[in-house]
Amino acid sequence: MTPQDKAARIQGILNEHYPEPPFPLDHSDAYTMVVAVALAAQTTDKKVNEVTPRLFARASTPAAMAALSVEEIRQLIDGVSLANRKAAAVKGMAEQLVANHGGTVPGSFEELEELPGVGHKTASMVMAQAFGVPAFAVDTHVHRLAGRWGLSEARNTTQTERDLKALFPRERWSTIYLQMIHFGRERCPAKRHDAGTCPICSWAAPG
Repeated sequence: MTPQDKAARIQGILNEHYPEPPFPLDHSDAYTMVVAVALAAQTTDKKVNEVTPRLFARASTPAAMAALSVEEIRQLIDGVSLANRKAAAVKGMAEQLVANHGGTVPGSFEELEELPGVGHKTASMVMAQAFGVPAFAVDTHVHRLAGRWGLSEARNTTQTERDLKALFPRERWSTIYLQMIHFGRERCPAKRHDAGTCPICSWAAPG
């Protein structure tokens, strides 16, 4: 089986299990999305979804967020990991959006990645889901499954992203990465996983 054939078969299975995968973080627009994704680093989506309602009730726009102090933001996101650092990043992001982008989220990878708290993965998610630009966001689950299924040597997320983009059709990237996230969480966990009964690992895992 060629790598392309394997990827096509995996895509078919993911389509069966998650035909319309939902975005896991609650948001109402591009700004609340980028903030939620930035908060999700090293924190569960469940915890982020618990704290963002009170955060966005106080500040759902960059201007409103920029008006809050770092300490006020930290208290509103209490419970997420690295809360102090993330509070400073969220305030800095809001200030830059107001100062440099007229209070709106820019629609390019380069401009997004210049914002505090926004790395390539976050930018990829925002570009894919908020702006409809095909992107393959590689989080821990996507990185892990790419290696487990033999789709990439998965030495780092940059290589994994490059390998996955080469195997899957561009118009499906924004859906497949979400499918992989859901599949990894619910059916293909990192630990205590029975590869023999997994609908993908049972035949795709090398060796």
